Amino acid sequence: MKQTHKICELCAVFGVKPSSYYAHLQAQANPGPRARANEQLKTQIAAAFHSSGQTYGAPRLQAELRTTNKPTPSRKRIARLMREQNLNARPRRRYRVKTTDSNHSGPIAPNRLHDHPKPDRPNQIWRSDITYIQTDESWLYLCSFKDAYSRRQVGWAMSDKIDTTLVLNALNMAITQRRPAPSLIIHTDRGSQYASADYRAAIAKIEAIPSMSRRANCYDNAAMESAWSTLKLERVYREKYATRDQARASIHDYLCFYNQTRRHSALGYLSPVDFENQPN
Repeated sequence: MKQTHKICELCAVFGVKPSSYYAHLQAQANPGPRARANEQLKTQIAAAFHSSGQTYGAPRLQAELRTTNKPTPSRKRIARLMREQNLNARPRRRYRVKTTDSNHSGPIAPNRLHDHPKPDRPNQIWRSDITYIQTDESWLYLCSFKDAYSRRQVGWAMSDKIDTTLVLNALNMAITQRRPAPSLIIHTDRGSQYASADYRAAIAKIEAIPSMSRRANCYDNAAMESAWSTLKLERVYREKYATRDQARASIHDYLCFYNQTRRHSALGYLSPVDFENQPN
């Protein structure tokens, strides 16, 4: 409005000193060191955010920037600059499908993790569970086995059927990749797939020890539930799958990212692969 009104009149209407207005113009024309640093940091934050598949919040972005920025910017500063760019890492949750059928006559293993010490190396304890992904064709079911030491997904399989074959395919991938020694504990829920004769024979063949959650206790396998929540918040809920094949490709890509790249707060912001490979 300065083309039609005097600056002093406009400043009087808005309650601003003319000197403050001119200082603001000067700051825009010649930004100071802090402003220039913030603009550079914004570029780095946006690049790291998009490289993570738009999944990293301020804590993981801080860990990512620590490798290139000295000193490392604070989480509050990163969060503020994220808000200024409208970068949001958490979408809303969606409908939940029941995947566990514990009403069966198969044998139930005791919960062997209740008093078991925390693992201090890979292939001492694996966890497994089944989840679901919605596509326009129908549901796609995902089974995975995760190493409790490093949180690494060591084997997975996907199918349009939630059956024992799904679990066995995931287990076979895990065994092939890891070659676990005898006495490995494999903890699952009480689902019929994990109580089946074929599954029990498969883990007996490698001399693994079965363990199952207590009845109606959602905390016994919470680590796997947490992994599914991460998968869905960071990938599934951000995409719409027309076919099961599209979902398979996307989830396989994410699980590779989860193992090799994604920074886990419980691992000191290392990826599972880096956590396992760090020197003793």
